[in-house]
Amino acid sequence: MLMLPSSVRVYLSAEAVDLRRGHDGLAALVRRQWGDALYEGHLFVFVGRRLDRCKILFWDRGGFVLYYKRLERGRFRMPPVSKDGTAVEMDSTGLAMLLYGIDVARVRRPEPWRPRLRPAA
Repeated sequence: MLMLPSSVRVYLSAEAVDLRRGHDGLAALVRRQWGDALYEGHLFVFVGRRLDRCKILFWDRGGFVLYYKRLERGRFRMPPVSKDGTAVEMDSTGLAMLLYGIDVARVRRPEPWRPRLRPAA
């Protein structure tokens, strides 16, 4: 299971990307869409046109890291995106499901438990 701190955000680009792009090309796409969030340790996920490959770019201690995965069978199942949306924000569980090829749209997740706050006296 992929475990990330809650401070790390995962951004999935909803549009297919030319995965021949390397660190600098993907960083330029991130800067254009998310600005300086590129250097905050967040993960930026890009999927290719055939939906069988993806790259994840993130900044770590003075350098870019590029994670690449190619599925030998099947396709990545993209989560639902609004018509005007260009990206989706996910959590680490959603990213893990995406990387395993699980259809995130069909998974029913329970509401997270939150303690009841008592009214101030």
